[in-house]
Amino acid sequence: MVTAELAVAILAALSLFLLLSWGIVLVVQQLRCEDTAAAVARQEARGDRVAAAVARAQAPDGAAVRVSRRSGQVVVRVEVTVQPFAGGRLAVPLAAEAAVVPEPGGLGR
Repeated sequence: MVTAELAVAILAALSLFLLLSWGIVLVVQQLRCEDTAAAVARQEARGDRVAAAVARAQAPDGAAVRVSRRSGQVVVRVEVTVQPFAGGRLAVPLAAEAAVVPEPGGLGR
């Protein structure tokens, strides 16, 4: 009787651990997207293409980084799709966006 209850409790604890771990992975990937968007936007606003390329390299694997200029701002959007398990059907799209006003007389102009 105790063995069956223990088996169910262990499976429940393992499932909870996996869900919490997956949640942590999603939070970390979202923070990496936000940090990358902010860093690339700052460097693009300064006109420093080399530093912007270094900041782009910090993006999560498989992320798309798009830079656009609109309404007097440099807008950077970082998008990535995260899958919990290799080959899994479940995918979570994450995105972050940062907008910065360009500095007058930036470096690369």
